[in-house]
Amino acid sequence: MIAIIDYGMGNIHSVKKALELCGAKTLVTHQPEDIRDCDKAVFPGVGAFDDCLLELRRQNLIPAISGHIQAKKPFLGICLGMQVLFDSSEEARQTKGLGILKGRVIKFKSQPRQKVPHMGWNQLKIKNQKSTLRLRSGLMVSVVEPSKIKNNCPLLKDVSDNAYVYFCHSYYPVPEDKNIIAADCDYGQDFAAVVWQDNIYGVQFHPEKSQAVGLKMLGNFVELC
Repeated sequence: MIAIIDYGMGNIHSVKKALELCGAKTLVTHQPEDIRDCDKAVFPGVGAFDDCLLELRRQNLIPAISGHIQAKKPFLGICLGMQVLFDSSEEARQTKGLGILKGRVIKFKSQPRQKVPHMGWNQLKIKNQKSTLRLRSGLMVSVVEPSKIKNNCPLLKDVSDNAYVYFCHSYYPVPEDKNIIAADCDYGQDFAAVVWQDNIYGVQFHPEKSQAVGLKMLGNFVELC
């Protein structure tokens, strides 16, 4: 059973429908005991950082989220639901993040011909391999080498590099440990689009709106042990 955390602000219906298309049994809930007891949890976040944290505290959901993660159960944060796992955000006026992942959340800087928020389809650059230039037979050629991430992120299993997913956000996470970045994206600059640390997964885009690619990722999450 997958708990979909409903704190009154998330895009619950679309996430529930997408997970069920992937074969999952779901439970939309704001009850702390459900979050602790379910096998997996998904946290879809929409809205402002402050409002989200205040609502989580009001409903006593923070200990349940922390307990689920500490029990090594798979946890997926989507968009704001991923951002609040970090220490802090430039968006926040009065609250700190959960501090489960070390780092901060910052806002895109306005640039010519680059709108904020970042909205629409963009490509993932998967970090399980990297290209470097080497001299071979007098020619510079691109050589694919393993990155520092030792294992491919399970969420991205069978997802092609440069796959398109759907974004809608003005802020993005900057993890202290760059090795937890499983995929990034280019929007005037590279930013973390997928993070992975142990049983914790986070995506800055909306897999439930990302058609076949998003369903593949959600299906991978459903299949996690």
